[in-house]
Amino acid sequence: TKEAIYDWEHMREYVERVAKKCNLNDTLKSIEYAVESHYGQTRKNSEVPYIYHPLNMACHALAMGIRDDALISAILLHDVIEDCGKVECELPVGDESKGIVRLMTRMKSKENTTESDMEMYYNAICDNVKASITKCIDRCNNLTTMSWGLSKERMFQMIKETERYYPKLLETIKKTSEYNDVAWLLKYQMESMLDIYKRLL
Repeated sequence: TKEAIYDWEHMREYVERVAKKCNLNDTLKSIEYAVESHYGQTRKNSEVPYIYHPLNMACHALAMGIRDDALISAILLHDVIEDCGKVECELPVGDESKGIVRLMTRMKSKENTTESDMEMYYNAICDNVKASITKCIDRCNNLTTMSWGLSKERMFQMIKETERYYPKLLETIKKTSEYNDVAWLLKYQMESMLDIYKRLL
C-alpha cells in the first residue's frame, strides 16, 4: 500500500484532470510551480518526495467536494514561500490565493516561537475561512505522517497545539454554510487521529 499512498505522480494526474474539467486555471498553474519549487525536497526522516504533501492535501480537498480555484491553488502553494524561498509576488495565481499562502506562511526568523507569536499566527488564519480550511487539511496530513517524521516530544507538542488552536479554525469553517460538511469531516479526522496517538503514546 505504501507505494500507492505516496504515488505523487498519480495524485498530480488526478488534480490536473479535475482542474481541467472544472476550469481551475490557477490550480493548473500551481501544480507545475509547486512540483518545480519542491524538487529534491523530501518529507522529514523519509525518502518520500515533499511534493506528495501539497498534492495529497489538494486530493483531500477535492475528495470533500471543494472546487474553489483560489483555495486549491493556495493549498498547492502553501509551503513554497516558507520552505522554498519563493516570493509572494512571483506566485502564478490571483490575489486571493496569494493572501491565503501569506497567512499560512510562518517564517522561522527567531530561534524560539513564543506563545504570543502562535496566537497571532492562528488568529490571523481564523479571520479567513479558506486559510482555515487550508490549515486544517495541512494538520490532518501532518498528523498522519508525524509518527515517522517527529520525535515523541515533538508529537506531544503537536497534539497540544492541535487541541488548543484548531477548534477555533473549525468554528470559522463551520460558520460558512457552504463548508459545514467540510468542517465536520476535518473535525472527525483530527479528533480520531489525536485519540489514537494519545492512547499509543
